[in-house]
Amino acid sequence: MSKIITDLDAVVAQVKNGDTLMLGGFGLSGIPEYSIAALLRSGVKNLTCISNNAGVDDFGIGLMLQTRQVKKMISSYVGENAEFERQLLSGELEVELIPQGTLAERIRAGGAGIPAFFTPAGVGTEVAEGKETREFEGKTYLMEHGLTADFAFVKAWKGDAMGNLIYKGTARNFNPMMATAGKIVVAEVEEIVPVGELDPNHVHTPGIYINYLFKGDQYEKRIEQKTVSP
Repeated sequence: MSKIITDLDAVVAQVKNGDTLMLGGFGLSGIPEYSIAALLRSGVKNLTCISNNAGVDDFGIGLMLQTRQVKKMISSYVGENAEFERQLLSGELEVELIPQGTLAERIRAGGAGIPAFFTPAGVGTEVAEGKETREFEGKTYLMEHGLTADFAFVKAWKGDAMGNLIYKGTARNFNPMMATAGKIVVAEVEEIVPVGELDPNHVHTPGIYINYLFKGDQYEKRIEQKTVSP
């Protein structure tokens, strides 16, 4: 069954006020640009957004922060967004900062149906406040819960009509695991190829996880910090 859609706004209209969303990407690499634009147009509010980062002020999730659509951010790296900082310090935005490896594993665990796991990351820091600890072989570990979401919006390089996906480069960091952890998963791609053209050995996300597939016309692929030789 083909999962290709042409009206992304109609799908995003299913997102309700107060829903939890996962948004893929690492920095500004592999972010679901078209889905974020559709969320902006929808005007949906009080969202909890799970993402490695919060974009920048005028791009990515940063645009949703500008419109006050995000109630809570569950993230790891947020240092490139001045509006995020302002809302955090003023108490307008609820924030849960998580060590990057722990965030990745919490999403992977949620997608695998694992309710919780133990990790040494964060022991003895603010990350451990209010969390259960347990000792294994003389070392203290924190219990962390798996993460799931009402919707996951991911960005891939290629996909076929069945929703099988291939990611490119850094886009593989969070997109594949988020595609397993959303109740409804929307994948946007740069190219859609005929079923059978993707080598099964190279597929990163099997189509069984994908509900909707959308082809973007052109991606900005902005660079956060450009460093060049003198």
